[in-house]
Amino acid sequence: MVNKTRKVKVCGMKDADNIAALSGLAIDYMGFIFYEKSTRYTDTVPEVSIPNNIKKVGVFVNAAEALIHTKIDLGLHAVQLHGTEPPTLCRVLRNRGVKVIKAFGIHDRFNWSSLEAYQDDVDYFLFDTDSAQYGGTGQTFDWEILANYPLPTAYFLSGGLSPANVADTLAIADERLVGLDLNSRFEIAPGIKDIEKLNEALKIIKHE
Repeated sequence: MVNKTRKVKVCGMKDADNIAALSGLAIDYMGFIFYEKSTRYTDTVPEVSIPNNIKKVGVFVNAAEALIHTKIDLGLHAVQLHGTEPPTLCRVLRNRGVKVIKAFGIHDRFNWSSLEAYQDDVDYFLFDTDSAQYGGTGQTFDWEILANYPLPTAYFLSGGLSPANVADTLAIADERLVGLDLNSRFEIAPGIKDIEKLNEALKIIKHE
């Protein structure tokens, strides 16, 4: 078991009251999905007081660069690119002073060498379950595949993390795994998180 405490990102937030409630928990990142085909889509960051220690992440899927820059101006600390965005875009956005998280859908035949072109232009990778709908599936992938990951770049784990399996992530003995991305399996409805379930998961993840 890895002793260090992992970061927690809660993604798909859009409701002001729910955001306010979530802001009282010990999370590290809060994600806002700027992808219109998502059931968790929002076109802005709601005007809610979010503590400075919680970093705001904008999630995009093959969005126009100009749109991403506009959303960064809302006060984003990081951008998560969940489509087929090239390393050049990652570099441009990183030069704006935000952290860049590049997501990839993982499966048993995933070509890990495809990540090499990105490693100098991102801060983190995010490994999600491979899906045509770009995340939020509620499905896990075989975490044993992560043993094949060859690069030093730190990563977040996503895809079907739930109250039932979040404790199992503690057994992934990989120092590069810096955080967990929680979303659909902690929801009452799309974009509305179950605060009690999240709080219980945080106690496990944060070793409280």
